[in-house]
Amino acid sequence: MLQQTKGIVLRSVRYGETSLITHIFTRTYGVQTYLVQGVRKAGVKGNKAGLLQPASLLDLVVYQKPFGNMQRIKEYQFAWIYTSLQEEIVKNSIALFSVEVLYRLLPEHAPMSDLYDFAADYFALLDRMSLAAVANFPLFFVIQCSRFLGYEIKGSFSEQTQYLNLQEGGFTDHPPLAAPFVTHEEAQLLDRLLQVSTFSELERTAMNATMRFNLLDWFIAFLHRHTQHMGPVRSLDVLRAILH
Repeated sequence: MLQQTKGIVLRSVRYGETSLITHIFTRTYGVQTYLVQGVRKAGVKGNKAGLLQPASLLDLVVYQKPFGNMQRIKEYQFAWIYTSLQEEIVKNSIALFSVEVLYRLLPEHAPMSDLYDFAADYFALLDRMSLAAVANFPLFFVIQCSRFLGYEIKGSFSEQTQYLNLQEGGFTDHPPLAAPFVTHEEAQLLDRLLQVSTFSELERTAMNATMRFNLLDWFIAFLHRHTQHMGPVRSLDVLRAILH
């Protein structure tokens, strides 16, 4: 049955000589796998393989079969045309990290329209923002994904609960027994970030690169404890090398 939906491309891999298998987070159907045939033919007028790059925001017309493992796309076009995200290395690295987080976190075939809307707005805003304003985007994205998926940090930072404890999943009055460890200042910063709900508030949250990545490492470890299928986030090392 033909259906219209929107989608964020998470991953595309070559299939055969001319085709792609692409994983797309759709607004209506959750993560779906699509076979796109003939899209890589050399010299074909209107070649559209470039639309299936990670983080592309698309309008889709799809053949949707209930319980199908691999679907097909009839038509697709950009829902948002990036002006800087794909050219600027910092923004592109943040985008690739963010789509990998979605790819590793999201179960297949589970509609999550609220998370989709947040993620689509996030990528469009990342494209529009100045480079000076995007350093906290990866950490904010991971926190919000966790919230939409129901993985909540317990408690809050206070004089009595100054420790961020991975084993107990939140703030405690006693230090953690195992890594990753964060300082009291970093724990307080994370507590502030957990209260942030808008990008304008995020821009006013100042931290240096060391704090940012310590908290990002902690939060990714927190997500690993909640899902068995997440696996390593390989783009994190690239992000760490270029984002300061």
